Amino acid sequence: MTLEPNIAIGLTVVFLLLVAGVLVWKGASMVKYFGKTMFEAKRAQVATEDIELRQRQRQTAAAGSQDGLSEAEKTERVAGVFHSVAESYDRMNDLMSFGWHRIWKDHFVRSLNPGSSPARASSPPAAQHILDVAGGTGDIAFRLLHHAHVVNRNPDVRVTITDINGSMLAVGAQRAAAQLPASQQAALSFLEWDATRPFPAPAPAPAPAPAPAPAPASSPNSTHQTGAFGSTTTSTGIAANSIDLYTVAFGIRNFSSVRAGLAEAYRVLKPGGVFACLEFSRVDEASLPVLGPLLAGAYARWSFGAIPLIGQLAAGDRDSYQYLVESIARFPPQEEFRAMIEEAGFVVGGKGYENLTGGIAAIHKGLKPL
Repeated sequence: MTLEPNIAIGLTVVFLLLVAGVLVWKGASMVKYFGKTMFEAKRAQVATEDIELRQRQRQTAAAGSQDGLSEAEKTERVAGVFHSVAESYDRMNDLMSFGWHRIWKDHFVRSLNPGSSPARASSPPAAQHILDVAGGTGDIAFRLLHHAHVVNRNPDVRVTITDINGSMLAVGAQRAAAQLPASQQAALSFLEWDATRPFPAPAPAPAPAPAPAPAPASSPNSTHQTGAFGSTTTSTGIAANSIDLYTVAFGIRNFSSVRAGLAEAYRVLKPGGVFACLEFSRVDEASLPVLGPLLAGAYARWSFGAIPLIGQLAAGDRDSYQYLVESIARFPPQEEFRAMIEEAGFVVGGKGYENLTGGIAAIHKGLKPL
């Protein structure tokens, strides 16, 4: 049975408190496991790092640059991080979210219901083109395709995965070839691109070629278009007003300019199209007056004290995972990000976001007006 994310808040709080208790009262055994010198040094630095992080956050430019970096410098830094972590990224997401990212992603896709039929039961399911941004490893795209093709029985839904990082896309292409049925592979394409820049227009369809001569019986005929990522379709571009659903999960915080990314999402979506974002966010202490501060403190301790160390031990890369943790802390809180979505031109209904697991993550949606 699948737990809804918000129902699971209590279980997560208990688990986080147990982790915090282990770190405080059983520190000796944890230190022995992870390495005494490294762990104790990191634990002593957590409070100082939090102060320094808040200072850097106040210095961050309104356009979305981080650590005082220019957009070009941030783009280069992010590319380096994700080249480094491509093979272990999903595993580290498990560590960063205690495995809850899988439940959040399932809930996110169910809430979007891709491939659903129109309100009129007599109407056939509508074709949809979904753009999954920063989706290199395919975690969201595969769920979208499964929900549309299998749950809603709509084979006319296709997904383009776009990512700034070719290493992440290569992992996604390998996983698609290994995990997806042929019908879903045929509905999937890949595009290496920076989503804060205008997407290139699709290449015009080539003129019909003359009929080829009959192939010899011994010559195999490929049934797949081979692109930059193996036996997968490589997209040539995205036209304005062409996308039905724009998704980005755990990626927008790494954009060199969040505002530029939102503007480009608005441009490529059709009128009536939906922008949907799943991202790490802020624990909502106000709605959890007793448990909220405990949850926020335990999660911060885990994030800054343990994740970079585990990244070093498990992947040999402390700096990349330190960056990933800090990028979460720097991302705008829920109300501020909702305002940015509205400023980009989207219509935001109600509160505009849904907190998951007490606000550790949140879903934001916006509608492009007709």
